[in-house]
Amino acid sequence: MTTENTGRTAIVTGAARGIGAGIATRLAADGLAVAVLDLDEAACTTVVEKIEADGGRGLAVGVDVADEVAVTAAVERVADELGEPTVLVNNAGIIRDNLLFKMSVEDWDAVMGVHLRGSFLMSRAVQAYMTKAGWGRIVNLSSTSALGNRGQANYAAAKAGLQGFTKTLALELGRFGVTANAIAPGFIETEMTKATAARVGVPFDDFKDAAVKEIPVGRVGLPADIAHAVSFFASEGAGFVSGQVLYVAGGPKA
Repeated sequence: MTTENTGRTAIVTGAARGIGAGIATRLAADGLAVAVLDLDEAACTTVVEKIEADGGRGLAVGVDVADEVAVTAAVERVADELGEPTVLVNNAGIIRDNLLFKMSVEDWDAVMGVHLRGSFLMSRAVQAYMTKAGWGRIVNLSSTSALGNRGQANYAAAKAGLQGFTKTLALELGRFGVTANAIAPGFIETEMTKATAARVGVPFDDFKDAAVKEIPVGRVGLPADIAHAVSFFASEGAGFVSGQVLYVAGGPKA
């Protein structure tokens, strides 16, 4: 465990599993107290138990990030029970994939609600603590799908929107010592990519093999790869890096 961020508190949304869980445990190893947020509070306890077993401090919080009242209550609880948050990772996300002509308004709105509304509500709530402290780090999870992906009009639009949101936060909050950056993962082995394989009717191993053929480093990504990038953006040393989009995809994306 490092000590650089000891005494600071981080919030990671969508952290019960997958990329979010990887980020939460990495930030805890970096010395932060970490609030593990997800829709189901009970699902967060495994991650918190791992953090605590490794000597860190964690807190499980159930919240719907698209619910304004719930977000306000959740952030206040984190501040009261764990410490005022100055690191926020907006990772919560869902997929409701379909081709445009089949996509329902409900599926469009659900994806926008979690990714965009959720990131807005969380950032608005947490920035108050950051600006008061004169230091803060916001990391938003975008995706290579922001560049366009068949069957993901809603997800691609939301992930592209997060990039514009990130750059605007960087402009508005920079003078308060707050940076905002985005990470755009490529193919990461998670339950979400398994769900995508199921949607298109391809066995997951075949789905991965096809992806690897298009990835220059010759492998798919893991949650730890994204967690490492978040660790950098959340660090003291990244204070002059803001408004950036980092594609963590095993090769160049643009």
